[in-house]
Amino acid sequence: MSAAPDAIAACAGIVERGDPARFRAVMAAPVAARAVLFPIHAFTLEVARAPHVTKEPMIAEMRLQWWRDALEEIAEGQGPRRHEVVEPLAAAVGAEGAKALDAAVVARRGDIVGGEVVAADDLEEFLRGTAGVPLWVAARALGAPAEAEEALIAFGMAGGLARYFAAVPELASSGRAALPAGVDIPALARQARGRLAAGAPWRARLGRTTSAPMLEAWTAGPILRMAERDPDLVDRGGLALSPHRESWRLLRLAASSRWSARAVS
Repeated sequence: MSAAPDAIAACAGIVERGDPARFRAVMAAPVAARAVLFPIHAFTLEVARAPHVTKEPMIAEMRLQWWRDALEEIAEGQGPRRHEVVEPLAAAVGAEGAKALDAAVVARRGDIVGGEVVAADDLEEFLRGTAGVPLWVAARALGAPAEAEEALIAFGMAGGLARYFAAVPELASSGRAALPAGVDIPALARQARGRLAAGAPWRARLGRTTSAPMLEAWTAGPILRMAERDPDLVDRGGLALSPHRESWRLLRLAASSRWSARAVS
């Protein structure tokens, strides 16, 4: 079952408004991948937003539970809820994908407690749920084999860490979770760059369409290098590429049939 074009377009609109960098990455991917990528990205954006549209913790919990229930219904083979994201998501990921994506909702429960700084030990699980698992679910829906799971989850987590580092000033200014004091930013960045390098060979093994979810990490390598060299940039908000460099990097990675470890990390 495939989603109607207008349903995919609605998800694309959500992604374009909520995460322009990911929107550009999807538009640089093969057309065949977009019916999978746009619903998954729209889902992750809606789930990320759910705890922050209210100041009432109980209401925030109910909003996240709504998404867990929607995923459970897909996983159990029930007809998806009439919703602009749920219906195309069900068509894109199927039962097994819906089961896996529950981790993305659970990982956001920590966002309900405003101002609480995440513990270093929790960051790994947060990145796995919010970034690693969605990337893997997308790749799986596009035909990736089970043996690629951990490498692609790790690759997604590296991209997620780069995005998290870049968002730290905004998170801190809004009273939301930020990095705990004393965290070793260079070590985290170095570990994430290693994950990018380890996952790079899958680009050629999977082919452009199946590996299209990996394009979402297109800015991760340079951002992680900046964080490793000058960790103060994380708090200062200096982790950004120029528009020209962003465009050049995305075009180069999208056009390449294989990525070297150096190219992505």
